[in-house]
Amino acid sequence: MCRLCAVLPSFSIELCLKKGKRLPRKLGQIIARGGGHFLVRVSLGRDRHNGRRRYHSRTLRGGLRAAQAYLNRRLEALDRDRDLEGTEMTCDEYFDRWLELGARPKLRPKSYRDYQSLLLRYVRPSLGERRLRGIVPLDIQSLYQAMEARGLSSRTIRYTHAVVHSALEQAVRWRQLATNPSAGVSLPPQRRRHEIRVLNPEEARCILRYTLGHRYGLAFAVALTTGMRPSEYLALRWSDIDWVQQTLAVSRTLAKGGAGWNFNDTKRVRSRRVIKLQSWIIDLLLLRHKEQEKSDLPASAQIFRTAGGGPVNSDYLARCFKQVLLAAGLATMRLYDLRHTAASLALSANGWQTVDFKTRQNFGEAQRELEKPQHKICLSRTALGCSTQITAELKRRGPRNE
Repeated sequence: MCRLCAVLPSFSIELCLKKGKRLPRKLGQIIARGGGHFLVRVSLGRDRHNGRRRYHSRTLRGGLRAAQAYLNRRLEALDRDRDLEGTEMTCDEYFDRWLELGARPKLRPKSYRDYQSLLLRYVRPSLGERRLRGIVPLDIQSLYQAMEARGLSSRTIRYTHAVVHSALEQAVRWRQLATNPSAGVSLPPQRRRHEIRVLNPEEARCILRYTLGHRYGLAFAVALTTGMRPSEYLALRWSDIDWVQQTLAVSRTLAKGGAGWNFNDTKRVRSRRVIKLQSWIIDLLLLRHKEQEKSDLPASAQIFRTAGGGPVNSDYLARCFKQVLLAAGLATMRLYDLRHTAASLALSANGWQTVDFKTRQNFGEAQRELEKPQHKICLSRTALGCSTQITAELKRRGPRNE
């Protein structure tokens, strides 16, 4: 039974109304307005900023019982809110705590920065000063509608929703909210992403020829023959190579942090693997190793590095790759698509059907084959048409400074 019903039975409420009296403020008020109308008023406490009293008021028509039922529901909702711990917290305050306590321990530095950026750019300007418990699904729906009106892609809106939903779902678990207001919103349809492009064997041969002598030509060759992610092969060190077995161990990734470079674990546990290298790749690595031994950099330094010995930025490497494509007269593609090319050519070289990247048919099988820890499937010399002549030409021409 509601506190109102326990303290003031129905006949007492009717008596108060007939005499023009109001119910006690702390229990809520039902005030007769005449003509069958009743004003229901519930105290919400004092405002945390200016100290003024706040009220919820609503005029109802339908008799005293309807007014009592509505008051009961409001008081019950108020009781539930009092059981929550973050009733006066703003969204800005909550997002700060969630990023620090809920997101940072579980996310990679880059993902953490992406979460911060999405909230700062799209969510905080409109919801940051609002009280957390006052957010309703309509507010979040309006936020996404405004983002769409600004011309933002459906992918950006969906990614923002994923961050917001995760934050508010944690608020429910932390007893800051009773329910997640983002659970019932509608999202824009997911538009078709850009088509993944892969190189055929002839184009792969062309790429290798045009990267001869390029400072990062070896990085492109390793990417094309192993299917490694850019963050993986840019994090390789000489100590990761087993010269006898002709393998390299993938055990870390490279990411640009706020204050510098970070070496993190691989994207997934199964991504820690040993890759069998082709002999001509080993020859090129040996040549690079001898060149770097002549410098004053430590022997355990990274394989791929700038002229100053620092890590290579994947964004800069992607721009270099586009220049190579332009020089070779090939259509543009992403640096990451070398990984997809490796998967496709690996399947073709081993008698598999070529991967259909529109439907991703066989793509999962290709990725699993590329990440097998034993006897890795790499691109065969037959598939790429690569031979010792390429190594000889690389040695003859040597690296080109840019």
